[in-house]
Amino acid sequence: MSRILYYLVLLPLSKLPLTVLYRLSDFLYLFLYRGMGYRKKVVLGNLHNSFPNKSALEIKGMADEFYRFFFDLMVETIRLFSMPKAELLERCTVNDIDVFDRFAQKGQHVIIAGGHYCNWELAAMAICHQIPHTGVAIYHPLKNKFLNDKLQQSRSRFGMEMLPTKDVKNFYAENHQRTIATIFGTDQAPSNAHNAYWTMFLSQETPIFWGAERYAKQYNCPVIFLKVTRLKRGYLQVNAELVCTDSQAMPEGEITAAHTRILEKIILERPEYWLWTHRRWKRTRPADVPLHGLEQVDN
Repeated sequence: MSRILYYLVLLPLSKLPLTVLYRLSDFLYLFLYRGMGYRKKVVLGNLHNSFPNKSALEIKGMADEFYRFFFDLMVETIRLFSMPKAELLERCTVNDIDVFDRFAQKGQHVIIAGGHYCNWELAAMAICHQIPHTGVAIYHPLKNKFLNDKLQQSRSRFGMEMLPTKDVKNFYAENHQRTIATIFGTDQAPSNAHNAYWTMFLSQETPIFWGAERYAKQYNCPVIFLKVTRLKRGYLQVNAELVCTDSQAMPEGEITAAHTRILEKIILERPEYWLWTHRRWKRTRPADVPLHGLEQVDN
């Protein structure tokens, strides 16, 4: 079934221009959201809990804006299976490359932190094609091997290497001579509530992966946050913000707190571009785990 879906639906759709695919996005918005209420309860619940001072009408408006973006994201992701390099670079402007140049000249690996904000797939592919480092994205493989392989082929077409979580340790041991930029999605929910950095994020107690900080400290990597901005439909801008230069000198938790606050600020400014369909707050902080970080942001 997955092969049929890919060859008869996804691949033919991916060859269509985005001007056509956005019509499909508009239809999906009306059919799946307005008609079927796709994950509506999850989205409204996440928005209400994240913005407790907003009215029900304001929350509904935020949800409407999110769903319009969400279905755009869906068709843009399909387009990435066949998008030419020239179109990719036209649609995503990457600034602040000199931050990466500085560390590459010293032979230093870097850690790239970011969230599932705007079209993070397109942004990651575009930046990995332009920075002097080899971009490596750590990911959890899908259970469906065929679709997993096709998705990884799409993501790696312009130089980004895909690294399953189970292979990270061996990869670093075998590739220490290369200059690598390791990409971490920092806003996924950790599977182990005890092995997480708990802080207030979007008005809620939230567990954050230690991954970006721990790899930065272990390999003495500077940490760079990628700020992705949607300029208009189909066009992005990426800016690099240096989180820290000397990771090993940072007190425990400060790197994680810093990249979490950057992401939170971005979401608060334009919440419609974050992935609200995700069940981000499905775990409760264990009683023996402390709550870290800055005071709760006033929404």
